[in-house]
Amino acid sequence: MDGNTLFPIFLKPDQINTLIVGGGFVGYEKLSAIINNNPLARITLVADYISDDVETMATNSPNVKLIKRKFFITDLKGQRLVILATNDRPLNERIAKFARREGILVNVADTPDLCDFYLGSIVKKGDLKIAISTNGKSPTLAKRIRMYFEEAIPDSIQSVMDQLQILRSRLKGDFAFKVEALNKLTETLTYQNKVDDHEQFFDAKQPV
Repeated sequence: MDGNTLFPIFLKPDQINTLIVGGGFVGYEKLSAIINNNPLARITLVADYISDDVETMATNSPNVKLIKRKFFITDLKGQRLVILATNDRPLNERIAKFARREGILVNVADTPDLCDFYLGSIVKKGDLKIAISTNGKSPTLAKRIRMYFEEAIPDSIQSVMDQLQILRSRLKGDFAFKVEALNKLTETLTYQNKVDDHEQFFDAKQPV
């Protein structure tokens, strides 16, 4: 099957348990990605080495638990997601196998073939959140697209969303009527911030 067949969803990490295995740079990267989106995320991080950055973030995050030791199979108990941030592929494969037996979804850093889901690049403007995926092919390109949208979407978008929420709550009628009315209200909502030079964004000299 051609193209990107991934199905994007938005999780509530303060309502499910997530396990991260690995406490180095990659572990910190995954931990911070979740915490930056939801400071109340429920995360357990297990590793025989835990960096100072990870410890600092855990100290400031009320629902993050650090366990400084090697991974045990029992660490999977009660988890809904597992993120593997070690550079030991055989270990990652074993943990992924055990996790799937328990019905737990797995992400393995920089190893698309072992993943059940990917952690995409995220654009966040108030309540607006956009996830970007390249189907695991180029995180660098996803990052650059994220940077573009962060500049193109104005901070005032939150005010627009707040007003639309009020209008939506006041509209009378069935679902179809509300959709049509809101479509008419937002049809002129466009953004003129464009990249002046196409090659400036998709510069072949830049790594992707």
